[in-house]
Amino acid sequence: MTREQETVKALFTELMRSPHQTFPAFRGELKAPDRRGVYVIYDPRGKVVHVGRTPKAKGGIAQRLRNHMSGNSSFTNQYLKGHGYKLRGKYKFRYIVVKNRRHRALLEAYAIGQLCPTHIGLG
Repeated sequence: MTREQETVKALFTELMRSPHQTFPAFRGELKAPDRRGVYVIYDPRGKVVHVGRTPKAKGGIAQRLRNHMSGNSSFTNQYLKGHGYKLRGKYKFRYIVVKNRRHRALLEAYAIGQLCPTHIGLG
């Protein structure tokens, strides 16, 4: 195994050990960083429905999760039929901050392969 593969595997372990957080109820505060990283979204039964990363989001993970809640993502448009509000108070997420953009992309791909989420952004 190469050093980079070991790094990605270690990042995945860290991601999976990060705490679950529930999407906030209406008008609740989203507790996520404004830095870039990788996140996993779980449905109310605990099934992985989406794995994502923040390749461009200026507001980092927090901005991307807000996009999902407001219906401004392919995930919410396809999986939740545009009703991002359904995430609020029911769905959970976990995340880690990853500074290196190549590692973010590799971690997202690795996590998708390991977790087999219901929705995969193929656009």
